[in-house]
Amino acid sequence: MKQVPDHEDEVLDLERHQDPGRNRITPVVQLPPEVALTVVTALAGLVRRAHRREHESPTPPRALKEAQSFEEGDVFMLAPPFEGYFADRYLMDFYDTRERGICSRMHLHTGLRFVRMMTGPDTTIRVSSLSPLTVRSRPDWTTPLHAFVDRLPDTPEGVHRERYNVVVPPNCWVDMQIPRGVSHQFNAVGPHAVIDSVHPEESIETLREGMSGYRMMAQTIFLAEHRSSAATCEDTGDGG
Repeated sequence: MKQVPDHEDEVLDLERHQDPGRNRITPVVQLPPEVALTVVTALAGLVRRAHRREHESPTPPRALKEAQSFEEGDVFMLAPPFEGYFADRYLMDFYDTRERGICSRMHLHTGLRFVRMMTGPDTTIRVSSLSPLTVRSRPDWTTPLHAFVDRLPDTPEGVHRERYNVVVPPNCWVDMQIPRGVSHQFNAVGPHAVIDSVHPEESIETLREGMSGYRMMAQTIFLAEHRSSAATCEDTGDGG
């Protein structure tokens, strides 16, 4: 549980944190570039239209705000939770890490997640964690997902943490199961990347703690005070 449900920038002690489990990644399908671009563009369009509506007609105080922003990108709550159904579904239109010059931070959630990552042409998503990522094999994929290990950047003095990475290649759908409390980090490199995410426990904490206005960041706890430069997360580990 978070210390303060309304706190959108709560930070956990990086040195002491240990993941209680591992994230699991399942390759789903590789698509022709024109097909992948059509799908990603259509889903990103839903997010962008929701944000235009929010800009033109802001959500009233204490009402559910469907168009919000995360560190990784703009989001649209496609299917909100309700009393008796503690789950939601959102779409995220990723920021291009190179354009912003910064990376999203390593973080965890107090509720589990199911994420489908989708990339279009000339776009990859680097998925990272403080524990090794389990990648299920798919013999029909011509190129397996590339995995590598580097050092988590910008840690406090005297703190060294390994960072485990898997790169989602262009024109792919990849599923990821994120157990409760397990660290993860997403950074897209390129213009065409979306996430379709289901949060099976999203509103339990929100409702129990009486949070003042529903926010999709309610269950997010960061493992860094500040975001690092783009150079620390745009590398794919193979010279790409």
